Amino acid sequence: MELLILMAGLGLAAGFMSGLLGIGGGIVVAPLLLYTPQMFGFAPLSVKVVAGLTIVQGLFSCLSGMIIHRRFHFVSDSLAALMGLSIFVAALIGSTASHFFSNRALLAVLAWLALAAAALVLKPVSDEGDNADASAVNYSRFRAVSVSAFVGLLGGLVGQGGSFILIPLMIAYVKIPTRIAIGSNLAIVFMSSLAGVIGKAATGQIEWHLAVPLALAAMPAAQLGGMASRRVPAAYLRKSLAAVIAIAALRMGYSAVFP
Repeated sequence: MELLILMAGLGLAAGFMSGLLGIGGGIVVAPLLLYTPQMFGFAPLSVKVVAGLTIVQGLFSCLSGMIIHRRFHFVSDSLAALMGLSIFVAALIGSTASHFFSNRALLAVLAWLALAAAALVLKPVSDEGDNADASAVNYSRFRAVSVSAFVGLLGGLVGQGGSFILIPLMIAYVKIPTRIAIGSNLAIVFMSSLAGVIGKAATGQIEWHLAVPLALAAMPAAQLGGMASRRVPAAYLRKSLAAVIAIAALRMGYSAVFP
């Protein structure tokens, strides 16, 4: 019972960050799941178990956060549909293939992806998107599809929806305003998370008794985070996202090198 309560607490933290920063929350909850249980006297969770838990949490956090961001008109339907389809297919491939990789390899991939994303998200942009119109966003379809397919494949391997790398690439490469990238990303990563859940569930990689309290707690917290996000300038959201990603990347990178 105590472990289930801990899962719910971690779900609250991840859900709020999901709604606030437009991420699935896996980049926050993955290191918490890796290192928090033993602090409370529980046996540590393996990277593969954590990957299964984070993808379930990300699915429900994205769904909840997407609802609140759509209410504020920060979701581009055309962008979400195009990138959502390609990321779904790629993530399904990655998630089903992930059981062929070692725990340490998966952790190293996740850390390197996070470090790259943290650096990329700090790159100055010309339009933060505080006043952007989601229905009038222009973008390259080729860039959008290639980015979502790349992120979906790698995200599926490590049990992440891919928000932590997708948002920086959407802003810097696809040229989507920050505010719209954050909102649309939740709809896109919902699709990759769905594919990840299907793939990992089909191969027995999800501990459902731990995933349920984690996901149920994340949903209302994501709503609160989404409401808070609207009141924060996009430039601050981008910098906060970079800081969260960098801290998580350094901690996981350390564990990959010194297991």
